[in-house]
Amino acid sequence: MTKMSSKNPKISLQDIKQFEREYYVTLPKQYVDFLIDYNGGYPQESNFRISDDEGESLVNNFYGIGDMKSNLAKVFEVLDGEIPEDFISIANDPGGNEILLGVSGEYQGKIYFWIHDIEPEEVMDNMFILADSFAEFFNNLYVSE
Repeated sequence: MTKMSSKNPKISLQDIKQFEREYYVTLPKQYVDFLIDYNGGYPQESNFRISDDEGESLVNNFYGIGDMKSNLAKVFEVLDGEIPEDFISIANDPGGNEILLGVSGEYQGKIYFWIHDIEPEEVMDNMFILADSFAEFFNNLYVSE
């Protein structure tokens, strides 16, 4: 099971509900629970597999809600129009790629990897599914050999 080496200041369910209202998103319960427990931060086990062709990457940090440097609101605004509208970015890797959480439709609750320097011919050509839920993604992070 993944542990966090550092986390951001605590937030309340009210803070999360305010974020959801402000950005017109509904966050899955598993991710809400993660925000209440950690509010983002740096995982000890951080590696994950993208695909056979793309190999692996690692979580640089999970974004939180509040005044920290990388927070969900700032990232949401920066990536508005860059990533598909059914997603928000919840973390990044050291190369500036984003780990996305589906927040609506058929993508609700699923985790994807978005590669920023691949110019997609079709929507989502630069995205790879990583997990069917936040808990599956988080709990499958590992330390590289």
